[in-house]
Amino acid sequence: MGNTALVVGGTSGIGLATARRLRGRGASVHVVGRDKAKLDDIAVSDPELVGHRADGGNREEIAAVVEAVGAIDWLVIALSGAEGVGPLADLDLATLRRAFDAKLWGHLTTLQATLPNLAPSGSITLLSAITARASMPGTAGIAALNGAVEALVKPLAVELGPIRVNAVSPGVVDTPWWSGLPENARAAYFAQAAQALPVGRVAAADDVAEAVVLAATNPNITGTVIEADGGARLVSMS
Repeated sequence: MGNTALVVGGTSGIGLATARRLRGRGASVHVVGRDKAKLDDIAVSDPELVGHRADGGNREEIAAVVEAVGAIDWLVIALSGAEGVGPLADLDLATLRRAFDAKLWGHLTTLQATLPNLAPSGSITLLSAITARASMPGTAGIAALNGAVEALVKPLAVELGPIRVNAVSPGVVDTPWWSGLPENARAAYFAQAAQALPVGRVAAADDVAEAVVLAATNPNITGTVIEADGGARLVSMS
C-alpha cells in the first residue's frame, strides 16, 4: 500500500501543484476545496486526484472527508485568502477578522478534525507567507495572520511527535491569489518584483510545491519553516 495525502485547499495554485507532485510520487491524493466548479475541472484535468467538496473552517465537513479518506500519511493545509491587506490606519478590522477565520481558524479546525487519522509516522505541512517576517508597508494585517500560522509549527512539532510538523513560506508566486488585480497591474507588479528579487524571477506554484513536498515527505525535517520566497525577505519589496 502506498502513502495517502490530503491537501486541504488543493484545488488551485500551490495546493494543486503540491497534489500533483505527491501523486507523481505514487501517493493516493485527496484534494479538498469549496468551489464545485474547480473540483469538476480537476476531475477532468487530473482524474487520479480524488476531490472532496468541503470548507476547511467547518469541522463537520472536514471530519466527513477524513472519515471517507481513512488513514492519512501526509496532511497539507494550503488555505489562503487575499483579504487583510492595507495600511493599518485604514484597515477594516472586520475584514481582517474574516481573513483570520478563513486561514488561521481554518488551519486549526482542519488540524483538529484530521489528527485522529494521521499516521504516527506522518506529517503536517502548513502554508504561510513571507509577510510573516518581511517589512512591507501595508501588510501588518496579513503579517499577523501568517505569523500566527507559523507560530503553530514548533510547539506542535514537539506536542505531536513523532508526527512531523512544518510550514513553507512562499513570497511572490504567480497564482490565482493575484486574480483580484487587473491583468496589466499584475504584470507590472510581477515585473517590478522580478527586478527586486535576488533570483530575478517570480515563482511558479510548482516551485513552492517542490518545497512543500520536501517538508511533507522527508522523515528528518520537523519544526521548520522553509522559506521558498526567492529571497524576498532579503530585499525591499515595497
